[in-house]
Amino acid sequence: MDVQHNHRRAGGGDAEAGTQFHTICFEGPDAYSRAGGIASRITGLNRALAADGFEANLWFVGDPVLPAYEVSEGVHLHRWCQWISQFHPGGVYQGEEEKRADYVASLPPVVFESIAAFLRSGGERSVVFAEEWQTVDAVLHLDWLLRRAGIRDRVMLLWNANNVFGFDRIDWRRLAAAAIVTTVSRYMCHRMWDRGVNPIVLPNGIPPDAFLAPDRRAVTELRRRLQGRVSLAKVARWDPDKRWFLAVDTVAELKRLGWKPLLIARGGVEAHGGEVLARARAAGLRIAERRTATPTPRGLFECLADLDEVDVVDLRTTLTGEMCRLLFRGVDTVLANSGHEPFGLVGLEAMAAGGLACTGRTGEDYAVPGWNALVLQTDEPAEFVRQYARLREAPREEQSMRRRGMQSARQYEWREVIWRNIFPHLGSGLVLPMARLSPPPSRAGLSAA
Repeated sequence: MDVQHNHRRAGGGDAEAGTQFHTICFEGPDAYSRAGGIASRITGLNRALAADGFEANLWFVGDPVLPAYEVSEGVHLHRWCQWISQFHPGGVYQGEEEKRADYVASLPPVVFESIAAFLRSGGERSVVFAEEWQTVDAVLHLDWLLRRAGIRDRVMLLWNANNVFGFDRIDWRRLAAAAIVTTVSRYMCHRMWDRGVNPIVLPNGIPPDAFLAPDRRAVTELRRRLQGRVSLAKVARWDPDKRWFLAVDTVAELKRLGWKPLLIARGGVEAHGGEVLARARAAGLRIAERRTATPTPRGLFECLADLDEVDVVDLRTTLTGEMCRLLFRGVDTVLANSGHEPFGLVGLEAMAAGGLACTGRTGEDYAVPGWNALVLQTDEPAEFVRQYARLREAPREEQSMRRRGMQSARQYEWREVIWRNIFPHLGSGLVLPMARLSPPPSRAGLSAA
């Protein structure tokens, strides 16, 4: 049986909000569907839209054992390609070409029917967000269906680039004729100019729970355990673009200076991880591999026990949001610097948690050097040492940077991003559910980090 047609039509009878939203993307909220920042982006965007009273539909390559359709946190989840995913248990991008071909052919007609039903029932307008190169042909297909039905003028199509992956496979002329092209940062905008594309920048956001303060007692305990060390955390895929070699070289330099560094590293499953750890050993750094079955702060403490003879902790366990916020708040610095970073969600999440973020110089538009973050311009360990040494002698300035970082991160909470960056580009045809929707509150009077 073709499971693709078991989905309930979204928008069949409730046009209260006037504007209906659809997001089409490979990644999504399922563990099977999460591979990076794209899942965080589209999940946060849709939950924020749903919380403000809009109908939000997310069409993604979902876990094959979960329902084809369900509503979660107000978002209509439509899991696609499940009949293919059951043969590819390794995750959303396993069997990517087979999934993409099915997605492009079978998804647009169903999304079209959902949009048409919404408009027939009294809805004013539909907005479609598409993400990444895998959805380009789906956008072209949907655009053709809408034009053929004579309702294209009531639907806004936007296609977003989160990275440069697949750019060589995109017909940019056809895409620009079918959709408004967007991206996530000024850096990515410049990268796309080289392709003759002039996108609109619609930045990423972070969800409200990113600002949940970690338990004070847990933070105190973590800092007690790290007392006397220069503690650094890095959470990223094992990818050369993430500058893992620079992180290792920086720890080696700090050790040479007698600063007793400790790098708490959480990588991914990529092969580059072996190269990074080999470089650490060659630099004389002592490595401890740690894991826990307890996804709580207590589990993090288990991983960070008995570290006197350790320079690098290789965490082999999944970090929950609560664990990340505790880690980011408790360490001296979060190394979120990359050589190529389209946006930099980890740095922003670290700032939201009250951490001191150290970013690179590419897509992190939110980072202001020396004011709310450390920003590295080179790949020389001495640059970090110079910047951190100054703060080490000025603890009040460090606390001020942490507070300013939290204030800056507040401007990127999803609701703020939607109101300030997305809605203005949707034009006067956007119909807001005013009975339940109000402008974002003032962020004055934030508490100290």
